[in-house]
Amino acid sequence: MTTPTLPALRRRTLLKSGLAVTVLSAPPIVSARGETPVRIGMVNPLTGILSALAASEVEGARYAVERLNKKNGILGRQVELLVEDSANDVGTGVQKTRKLIERDKVDVIVGDVNSGIAYAMMGVTNELKVFHIVPGGHTDPITGVDCKWNTFRICNTTSMDAAAVTGELVRRFGKRFFFISPDYAYGQTLQNNFIRNLKALGGEFQAELLPINTSDFSATLIKAKAYKPNVLLNNMGGLAQINCMKQFTQFGMQKEMALGGALFELESVRAVPADAQAGTWAMEWWWDQPNVPEVVSYVADFRKATGKTPSARHWFALVAIESVRLAAEKAKTMDGPKMALALEGLELPPEVALSAGKAYYRAGDHQLMSDIFVGDMHPPKGNPDNVFTIGSIVTGEKAAGPVEATGCKMVHPA
Repeated sequence: MTTPTLPALRRRTLLKSGLAVTVLSAPPIVSARGETPVRIGMVNPLTGILSALAASEVEGARYAVERLNKKNGILGRQVELLVEDSANDVGTGVQKTRKLIERDKVDVIVGDVNSGIAYAMMGVTNELKVFHIVPGGHTDPITGVDCKWNTFRICNTTSMDAAAVTGELVRRFGKRFFFISPDYAYGQTLQNNFIRNLKALGGEFQAELLPINTSDFSATLIKAKAYKPNVLLNNMGGLAQINCMKQFTQFGMQKEMALGGALFELESVRAVPADAQAGTWAMEWWWDQPNVPEVVSYVADFRKATGKTPSARHWFALVAIESVRLAAEKAKTMDGPKMALALEGLELPPEVALSAGKAYYRAGDHQLMSDIFVGDMHPPKGNPDNVFTIGSIVTGEKAAGPVEATGCKMVHPA
């Protein structure tokens, strides 16, 4: 497969959506009031194994920018979204982050889906004192031992997701687990957190860490079959998780053991056959919350704008863009250090939180505390995206534990 050139990739990435877009090479535009727009730079793996998740985050961000610009933007200025492809590579992600800040003069950085890239990007944004939001990179140190004053995270830590679902899996299926996890920051921390929770409940396990882009899982699945676990936890992400799910069902293993894990995201569920739409999982946001009017309204409007049902990735991006607005409005400036102080402890309004429970950025570590939905995946019931039934809701605070346990020592610039 030939890798598209950067100009071609930009055109394809920016023009395929009907929502508000910006050509990256264009000079800053000037609003009717003579002010340059607020510029938000987004770095995500638009090519590579996590591209479907990244595409949803970009689409969600464009939708949010369009929505904001219809309401006078941020501080009365229109908003531009500039998107760069990290290509699922740490070095590329860092280089694109620096380009957006130093050449394109963005006010804010958003990204990356890949935890390792998001973690590396933090070094650049912290050095250059740029406000940084991580929508969907889960590895714990981002808001843990390596937390930064300028970085906020929307998705859960891996410890939160593992804490939310481990007990349910043990209660329903048993204490013998087999883990298949990707061998990079996300998979390593997620597997370690699952193991910690499982051991606390008296469980036992076997585990395999595999390259993030693994496509053939046959040897690992044979090992899992021989171990005879109560539950197989598929912690892979994106296309790798899809391939693993397909092979799991091709081997007929769904008849021998339960299936589950931290995340089986809507983008991936849509891509597997019906018999692989199974298992017990955590959802970090879910579109079917009929008793929450703000969710009903958002889902209807998003479907009208895009023709799609929003996923957690779309919500992550919406929260990221709206959090920039909320921080700027509270601080009355786009200055990074002042915006960071403004966002600490801030509770999201209902039309952004999109949940029955409250959602807020914890001051001590900048981690968003929001509800986690634990339930069962299944083939569609009526609506083609009705593939998940919520069994219980775990609050972010309960899953996260105290700030002290994260290892975060937040230090603000003088």
